[in-house]
Amino acid sequence: MAGGESYTPASLSDREVQIIELVAAGLTNQEIAQQLEISKRTVDNHISNILTKTSTDNRVALVRWALQWGKVCINDVNCCTLPTPHDEALS
Repeated sequence: MAGGESYTPASLSDREVQIIELVAAGLTNQEIAQQLEISKRTVDNHISNILTKTSTDNRVALVRWALQWGKVCINDVNCCTLPTPHDEALS
């Protein structure tokens, strides 16, 4: 598809999803590193791995992918609450 968008779900770690949320919020890699108290190089590596896993070419395509697959919520868009394994155990 155009823009390197991926139309398949990817297996992402909790940390990778957290980083995608911060990318979607508009933070730079340096700002993400400061917020998560990790090095910028670690963030750079996470971003590279995430782009590979999601078959996206850049941050914009990544955010579009994340919105499509319900990985992020921006301004009440895509904000359905999905059950987590913890929630299912309580049922």
